[in-house]
Amino acid sequence: MNKLKKIFIVILTLILSHQSSVREAFAVCPVCTIAVGAGLGLSRFIGIDDSITGIWVGGMLVSLSFWTANYLEKKGAKLPQKLIFSFIFWALLTFIPLQISGIIGHPFNTVFGIDKLIFGSSVGIIAFLIAVFADKKVKSVKEKQLFNFQKVVFPLMALIIASIIMFLITSVKITFI
Repeated sequence: MNKLKKIFIVILTLILSHQSSVREAFAVCPVCTIAVGAGLGLSRFIGIDDSITGIWVGGMLVSLSFWTANYLEKKGAKLPQKLIFSFIFWALLTFIPLQISGIIGHPFNTVFGIDKLIFGSSVGIIAFLIAVFADKKVKSVKEKQLFNFQKVVFPLMALIIASIIMFLITSVKITFI
């Protein structure tokens, strides 16, 4: 295992162990964020395609952004657009080191002409946001959850479905006669 992977796993473990000890309610639940983080670490560790790993990166960015915006709100931060600010913060904190280390930007690591990690992250962001919206919509229409841990299941299922679709898209080889 190279040094970058070891550092990534250690940092992820520290973040997840800290987040699991938080007892307050957040916009996105801690279990969901931990599950997304675990999926991200595992997929990168075992060598899954960057477009699929990117889906989990995107999900993690959205989850961390909700948490950070909620934290800033509770602390009374006088910052407009806390969610956008926190998303930009986490995106820069994620993508700048990946760019510097050469993980992002390789000309042969693309899908549809876009870097696989960036493309996958965009898909993950959209999937996660749709799942959060769907969870809130179901709760407002039914005035309750449909089942226990719905808040966890919706985003995780969205990321899993997006990962399966991405796998199918990136693994299909079309040949012309």
